[in-house]
Amino acid sequence: MMPVTPIASLRRFVPGRAASKREWCDLCSAGIGSRHRHLLDVASRRLICVCEACALLFPREGHSKYTLAPSRVCKLDGFEIGDGKWNSLGIPIGLAFFSLRSASGQIGATYPSPAGLTESELSLDSWNDLAGENPLLRSLEPDVETLLVNRTRNHRDYYIAPIDRCYELAGTVRKHWRGLSGGSEAWDAIDRFFERLAPVDHA
Repeated sequence: MMPVTPIASLRRFVPGRAASKREWCDLCSAGIGSRHRHLLDVASRRLICVCEACALLFPREGHSKYTLAPSRVCKLDGFEIGDGKWNSLGIPIGLAFFSLRSASGQIGATYPSPAGLTESELSLDSWNDLAGENPLLRSLEPDVETLLVNRTRNHRDYYIAPIDRCYELAGTVRKHWRGLSGGSEAWDAIDRFFERLAPVDHA
């Protein structure tokens, strides 16, 4: 596993960035609110903040450089990854997200850490086993939709979530984590993130 180099997308969530009630579209510089759409630069996996007008210029599929992040959040009721299977994936913490990388055709397994994002590639056989248990995973849009896993503490929760929400979670971890165990502030912030991961449809 290796750290993901492009972590500029996390900077708006970490200490050192001035808090602002107003942000700007990275393409046309129009003012946008704190909740806005994002494009993913597929090559660098960097998020780009955009206004609604600019978002309409980029389809969610088929664009050569940027892909618009969707808004679907779906909790996978009844979906389970057993402890043995989870351990076999080699993810050292209980927070991770998985997405199909269109450029390589591989499954990227990414997890947040105090230093940023760390990733590895999941074997296609392992992914096909998971998708066989829940066919809805086959509907994930490449690059911009993920299987988001929360197996921390007493949680066993699984979601389909857009990539920008996963980057938001990574920024939350990086901002609040203290010491080896994270501390109560970090875990409270992580719990609040999942509480507001709405709107949530169930499948």
